Amino acid sequence: MAQLSDDCFAFGGPMMSVDDAVATIAARVNAVAECESVDLADADGRVLASDVRAPMALPPFTNSAVDGYAVRSADLPRDKERAFSVSGRIQAGSPSPGAIAADHAIRIFTGAPMPEGADTVFMQEDVRIDGTGNVVLPPGLKAGANVRPAGEDIPQGHLALPAGRQLRPQDIALLAALGMTRIEVKRRLRIAVFSTGNEVVSPGEPRSPVQLFDSNRFMLTAMLKRLGCEVSDLGILRDDRASLASALQDAAARHDLILTSGGVSTGEEDHVKAAVESVGTLVLWRMAIKPGRPVAMGIIGGTPFIGLPGNPVASFVTFTYVVRPVVMALAGAVQRRLALTPVCAGFSYKKKAGRREYVRASLRSTGNGTLEAVKFPREGAGLLSSLVDTDGLVELGEEIVKVEPGQTVGFLDYTALL
Repeated sequence: MAQLSDDCFAFGGPMMSVDDAVATIAARVNAVAECESVDLADADGRVLASDVRAPMALPPFTNSAVDGYAVRSADLPRDKERAFSVSGRIQAGSPSPGAIAADHAIRIFTGAPMPEGADTVFMQEDVRIDGTGNVVLPPGLKAGANVRPAGEDIPQGHLALPAGRQLRPQDIALLAALGMTRIEVKRRLRIAVFSTGNEVVSPGEPRSPVQLFDSNRFMLTAMLKRLGCEVSDLGILRDDRASLASALQDAAARHDLILTSGGVSTGEEDHVKAAVESVGTLVLWRMAIKPGRPVAMGIIGGTPFIGLPGNPVASFVTFTYVVRPVVMALAGAVQRRLALTPVCAGFSYKKKAGRREYVRASLRSTGNGTLEAVKFPREGAGLLSSLVDTDGLVELGEEIVKVEPGQTVGFLDYTALL
């Protein structure tokens, strides 16, 4: 498990900015040390344990980039078209027939090895065949055109993928092209997920008229699995300090991170803070973010704990901007900053300075070809429909106090958040 000292988060203080909060957490967690070897087919989403250097050049041999005719650059037509005798034919996967003769062309196909002495390829659509079977090549082609030199993509020994890379399908393709069948990765994180509160029940269980079906636990579990984690769904913890403390302490012994939602505010029925403090150390963060200000961070038996707000939208937003960076740090993955897409605001909005806010919005194309963000018509951190019926979040930085229609704002598509 990822072991931390009980005082490594003891910084407290006034309400923290999102960036400061995330940097403070990520700098203090230790990545899991254990690694494992996995088949390449199972490596998507896993975190590379060490650098991968190319065991061979890509491509491993010089080859044609197009279907056409290979010639020597010394024979290239200069001022007018010229006919060449066709002295051979090379398909992809076939060996080269040997050296090309002067003033000759060889029919070649995409991916086929270049014949010895040839260094330029004419595309077949740029040439014509005359009545005698010769190929007529036009002037003006540069030496080396339409040829892929050996090692053009990646030279042998070059760093192909760095340690800490969370593997994507294109990374898997590169590893396969290098002939690799297994890869060393960090083991998957083991994360415990709870919901808290007497007011929620699991779907499928009896629900009283004053209770809600629990949605946060399922949302958080799905988000963690998209990050490659092994998730223990530990159900719902009721509003009882002693049972909360016992369950959290038990989970800490078996997991790399504990994640809860609900019960982290300052109300007298919010027992998570006291439960954590009874078995570990907790700093109750007052993050300058909306939705999602009540976020708790602590240590229980050396295992980090994060408590998210109970409202589902606040839980979604704080997962994205707080939990995700912590998970990446624990997994040993290199952090990637989420890139904002500039779009035009199609709404008016006012906010407080010094607080970062996220506005749920949909994108639509305008008449002049630009993208416009349209704000969801209703407010409220409990509206799941505001996540389902929108495309992403407009991020309004701490310095912004109002937005006017037509103003450029930064947009984050939900598909880029995980």
